[in-house]
Amino acid sequence: MTGRETALQVLTACRKLDAWSDGSLKAASRGLDRREAAFAARLTYGVLQNRAYLDFCLDQYCAQGMEKLEPFVRDVLRLGAYQILFMDRVPHSAAVSQAVDMAKSHRRQRAAGLINAVLRKVSQNKDHLPAVPAEDPVQYLSIRYSHPRWLVEQLLALLGREEAEEFLRLDNGSVPVTIQRNPLRCESGEALTAALAEAGANAVPHPWLPDCWAVSGAGNLEELDAFKSGLFQVQDAAAKAAVLAAGAEPGNRVLDVCAAPGGKSFAAAMAMGNRGEIVSCDIHPHKLALIEKSAQRLGISCITTALQDGRENREEWNDSFDLVLCDVPCSGLGIIRKKPDIRYKDPKALAGLPAIQEAILNNAARYVRPGGVLLYATCTILPQENDQVVGRFLADHPEFHQEPFTLQGRGERCKGSLTLWPQRHGTDGFYFCKMRRA
Repeated sequence: MTGRETALQVLTACRKLDAWSDGSLKAASRGLDRREAAFAARLTYGVLQNRAYLDFCLDQYCAQGMEKLEPFVRDVLRLGAYQILFMDRVPHSAAVSQAVDMAKSHRRQRAAGLINAVLRKVSQNKDHLPAVPAEDPVQYLSIRYSHPRWLVEQLLALLGREEAEEFLRLDNGSVPVTIQRNPLRCESGEALTAALAEAGANAVPHPWLPDCWAVSGAGNLEELDAFKSGLFQVQDAAAKAAVLAAGAEPGNRVLDVCAAPGGKSFAAAMAMGNRGEIVSCDIHPHKLALIEKSAQRLGISCITTALQDGRENREEWNDSFDLVLCDVPCSGLGIIRKKPDIRYKDPKALAGLPAIQEAILNNAARYVRPGGVLLYATCTILPQENDQVVGRFLADHPEFHQEPFTLQGRGERCKGSLTLWPQRHGTDGFYFCKMRRA
């Protein structure tokens, strides 16, 4: 299978099965050589990141309009248009001919002529395509950066025009992979970067968070000897910063109520020098098995796993943990730059999230010992899932109060909660609030 066919297969799975692109792409790319796998990923994510803009451009030369075409034909046109408009190294003729061949190989001979004609028009007019109408800023930003109107409206209200546009632009850009050194397996940053360099990877120190690097040129990091040996863990700086703010210390007893895939548990274990106890919970046994496997790779022995729903109380845990990490299920709108299809999920489903988040937070609070810390976190930027949830919790739980902290590496003093933004901090969009029990 080629990279183009793989991308089409993944787009079809996302459309028909409501599948996530990253998981589908990983499965569909098995057996492809490194170059074709990279090409498939670029096409898949490129189309998902720019779908509304691609449709706007294609609509200019499609008499029927994109909405009236069969979904399969729309996907083929988008793949062809993306190559023409965004990939300078792909000859336009190849993008057109391969799209036509793709239609024919899938028994869409009647559509092949339309695909050929439309993509040729896009190619011929690439340098003078009609501009996206700018009179309505919501419509303009929604089309230009392919985000839903409802999200653009919220971002404009939160950030203003200039910063909202930068957030949207970064959502559609490439994102470096951020790793942190595992001090339990690797004695120094120099040793880690040397191991990465030997594998052909380029590691650049994170601009502000110590012991973290942005890595490129390594292909699949999980195939590196340095990864298999547990020298590092892949984790965005935002999640690492949240755990550091929580203040886990050697000898602590820590509970991670929604732990999978385990990143915050691992960061806490490293901060604790693998001394103490961490209980990592999830509702899926296979995810607990993955946490255990990763902990073994990292040389972490202080973690045990538990099959536990964050909303259901486990009485023997009440009042017994020094630190409770509460990274709740959320809309994920802060990580669109890594999972572009999040923007296409039904916003109606998001309305019920705060109730779930509050239920988990209220239950998690019961596990914090007097004087202990409760950390609430999400990978979204919406106030209704962040400050508003915390505000209602604090109103109902006067025994808790927000505790100030300093964002490590930046010296940024925070009153107790912080939203990290791609355009401000260079991280995922992420929220966390540190609360201490009296």
